[in-house]
Amino acid sequence: MIPRRELEDILRFYADAGADEALLEVPADRFEQGRSAVAEARRPVLEKAAAAIERAAPARPEPAVAIPDETQAARARELAAKASTLEELRSILAEFDGCNLRLTAKNLVFADGNPQADLMLVGEAPGRDEDLEGLPFVGRSGRLLDRILAAIGRDRLSAYITNVIPWRPPGNRDPSPIETEICRPFIERQIELVAPKVLVTLGNPSTKLLLSAQQGIMRTRGKWQVYKTASGGEINAMPTLHPAYLLRNPAHKQFAWRDFLEVRARLASGG
Repeated sequence: MIPRRELEDILRFYADAGADEALLEVPADRFEQGRSAVAEARRPVLEKAAAAIERAAPARPEPAVAIPDETQAARARELAAKASTLEELRSILAEFDGCNLRLTAKNLVFADGNPQADLMLVGEAPGRDEDLEGLPFVGRSGRLLDRILAAIGRDRLSAYITNVIPWRPPGNRDPSPIETEICRPFIERQIELVAPKVLVTLGNPSTKLLLSAQQGIMRTRGKWQVYKTASGGEINAMPTLHPAYLLRNPAHKQFAWRDFLEVRARLASGG
């Protein structure tokens, strides 16, 4: 059975896309009638809708939406490199139009927490709650992350939290490879500007992107890695399970707990 939250996200996505009728105006028996009968039943509704639209407003060309490509990824690298502060990086991202995810998202989700902290956590992408509030990890998985941080003596004043993707993908779908590549320079520059002593990658996507992991998260988690910045710096990195995964698989919280104990010990020793 599909969870209620996912059903709500699907319905909200269709509503945003303009689908406002769940039933046809003319009943159709799909067991006895073929596809042509269904199409015939739809036709009066579609013709009525088309006529209404034509009466409501004069025809005008719709703005073209460019398909992201490697050119935008190169542009993102150039822009990200120019940012000398986190505020500059945020402003650049707010104006960046090379990723179509920003067209469907309500807010840019840049970061939360203390940029001076020695601990930085990076997930994959915002969800519905994060998109509404403009902050990362504020939904159910965020509340679990807060409890995990509290268990090692941390909170959002002593950690810095963000995502690889700063805009919510529509319907909570997975970001495409090109969307991820376009956003990569911004998260890499963000990590470089924060310069934490310990970087925690939450889940498989952020671990594979930032740490070039060849294996899945269950094999990678709990093992210290080294994240290398563009300027040659090195940051201790710990891959672990995403809070959303832990909500679906509570028995695996023990693994995340071990990983965060390692993080606490490394921070206590000075990183």
